[in-house]
Amino acid sequence: MAEAFYALALLACPVGMGLMMWFMMRGAKGAKGAAPEASASPDEIRRLRAEVESLRGSRQSRQEPGVTGYDAAEVR
Repeated sequence: MAEAFYALALLACPVGMGLMMWFMMRGAKGAKGAAPEASASPDEIRRLRAEVESLRGSRQSRQEPGVTGYDAAEVR
């Protein structure tokens, strides 16, 4: 009886991994067409770029050289 338990425990990991891979592959096939294509208008892109630049500027003004161990210019 103990041998059967050990064999079952030994096979549980690879069988479980195989089942997880199989379920994940099945889910990926059904979701291929579900994701909508993201497209942004030129106005939205311009607004987002301005927001990024604003955030970069505020981050640079808050950082003190030498405190974090790197300059803000190195992060970019």
